[in-house]
Amino acid sequence: ETGTINCQKVTTSSYSVIAGVPVAVLGLAYFAVMCVLLAVPVRRSEIATLQVAGAAIGIAAGLCGLGQGRATSSAVECLARNPGARPGIFIFLILGLALIESLALYALVIAFQILGKMR
Repeated sequence: ETGTINCQKVTTSSYSVIAGVPVAVLGLAYFAVMCVLLAVPVRRSEIATLQVAGAAIGIAAGLCGLGQGRATSSAVECLARNPGARPGIFIFLILGLALIESLALYALVIAFQILGKMR
């Protein structure tokens, strides 16, 4: 606990768990399901393909928004408790938000790939 960032507090905080399941496990499960959906060579109708693509980007955007909200909330809470830790928290907050946003962009690319396979 001598450093600016305490990983133990981050991984055991109330923001790292949703409905008793760690956020990292939820993200891994989502991407595993998406990989299975994309890997299974099944002939789908055009409407079903559109529904899968729409659901994929919708779920990804929602979960990424939830993750960004929780990350920002945690950063603000940390800054309120320890204003001197601002430089370290700010760098990791921006890096984390960029990585979370990249997940949403990957989901968008996957949705476009699903639509591309349809045509």
